[in-house]
Amino acid sequence: MLSNVTACPLDCYDSCGILYENGKIKPLKIGHTNGFLCPHMNHFKKHALIQKPRYKGKEITMQEALILLTKMLSESKPDEILHYRGSGNFALMQEVSDHFFASYGATLTDGNLCDGAGEAGIIEGRGSNKNMPISQIYKSDVVIFWGRNPHTTSSHLLPLIKDKKIIVIDPIKTKIAKMADIHMQLRPRTDLHLALLFSRFLHIYNDCDIEYLDEHAPDYEDFYELTQTVRIKAALDEIGVSLGQIGELLELVKNKKVAIVCGIGIQKYRDGADIIRAIDAFAVMLGLFGKDGSGVSYLGSSREHIESPFNKKAKLVSKVDTEFSNFKTVFIQGANPLSQMPDSLRVKKSISKTENVVYFGLYENETSEVADLIIPAKSFLHKEDVRTSYSHNSMMFMNKVADTEVGISEYDLSAYLCKHFNIAHESEEFYINHFKNCALKKDDGIWHVKQREEVPYKDGFDTDDGEFIFLDEFDNNLEITDTLHLITMKSETSLNSQFNRKENVYLNTALGFKEDELVTITSQTGSVDLKVKINDYLRDDCILIYSGTKGVNNLTSSKHSYEGKNATYQQNRVEVTRV
Repeated sequence: MLSNVTACPLDCYDSCGILYENGKIKPLKIGHTNGFLCPHMNHFKKHALIQKPRYKGKEITMQEALILLTKMLSESKPDEILHYRGSGNFALMQEVSDHFFASYGATLTDGNLCDGAGEAGIIEGRGSNKNMPISQIYKSDVVIFWGRNPHTTSSHLLPLIKDKKIIVIDPIKTKIAKMADIHMQLRPRTDLHLALLFSRFLHIYNDCDIEYLDEHAPDYEDFYELTQTVRIKAALDEIGVSLGQIGELLELVKNKKVAIVCGIGIQKYRDGADIIRAIDAFAVMLGLFGKDGSGVSYLGSSREHIESPFNKKAKLVSKVDTEFSNFKTVFIQGANPLSQMPDSLRVKKSISKTENVVYFGLYENETSEVADLIIPAKSFLHKEDVRTSYSHNSMMFMNKVADTEVGISEYDLSAYLCKHFNIAHESEEFYINHFKNCALKKDDGIWHVKQREEVPYKDGFDTDDGEFIFLDEFDNNLEITDTLHLITMKSETSLNSQFNRKENVYLNTALGFKEDELVTITSQTGSVDLKVKINDYLRDDCILIYSGTKGVNNLTSSKHSYEGKNATYQQNRVEVTRV
């Protein structure tokens, strides 16, 4: 039975509710969706979906595609099979394919292209990574956007921050920075030192919440000693922030409800865990955790208090530097690794040595171009699913709202494989009800994940002793070089490699290049040729290439973060030359 209410599947902070009427996608007016959708979902139906399966460039039927897939798997030993699943669809039923491949004995992926380093740092300090619901940001007096660009990545925050004091910490003068009371246009990879200086001056000015610290973070004096290892004048010169700006910020947050809203770009470094942990420490020194309208918002665990019904016990390889050539058959789902994995030239070479490349997804992209077998997936409009979020505590039911003959759902494909290979599995209804049983309907009429805290850490932290664990060492090297910092922020027109992708490199006028001039950008891993667009809202020691731009990850290293097995997209230096 069809419904007319579903939810957005995109890997996005907002996780909107959708009304489907007369073939049109409309926003729900209730809850955090608040009657509007992002540009991606407003134009979702304008982007062409893969209509038919293909093998070696020839269109085939779905039944033929499934027979070919089972043949590829049967002719590969289990340890020669890799299942590489991304988050192009963020819903919970996407994991059903993990159940088949893990049960079959195939290899799955570990690590993260997105937020793993930051989460590792949060867990080290707090003991867990809990959501700070966006409803709490509405209660704040002051909002600090640290490396976060809400007009692009989380537009449903914007109605919640009207009439609040806004502070932005970002190397780019974004739209929110232009509106801010204070904008600190810091040099990339200096966030850690800036956060340590904030904590140090809080202590110097006697503005720490001592009562809170004595109860929840008694090692704060030791942490203050660590902050003293940062040389103030030298650090400020390298960061690009003045002592006066720090004073203004500390005065603005004094005795206020403060939400520090962090983006993921600030932790895409080798020491990314330490960066987020230092920001958390600043919030602890202010006594922000466990209070209405205060805290640090990052990507909370969307799976908190959700127990998976799927078997996922399998051998794992890194998602950041996967060696595809080690496998005979690679099944890629909801991902575009040839574009989005770092060091794209290495990835392309590696996957070219794989005998069977299977792509299961919605859109044509660099990965579908090299795939032997292409299986179109059903869009979220045409199947049942459930989703949770990393910015609020709702569970959203993704009802089927329309019929289609195009594609196959993740459940139906996995059920077909399980049946063929005699692997136990449950019905689709069983799995969906399992997830739904993890939520309850509250007085506001919205389903919320059970046991989630509306005010996280109200009863202390989730460490062994309930106390915050401060950073006790860090890399004090600010890495001064003459090369340019590569920034790969999100675009307002695309979600990584989905939708309308940018095609340019953005440079400050001071670098001496002209609009539309063709240039070569080179790093230690590769190069890409792009046309210039001038953007004087950038620092002149940075270049900007939006995530999803074709060839951008020729420039990025596949080194992992020290903690969290995360990609380090922002820790790359480049040179720009005329073609």
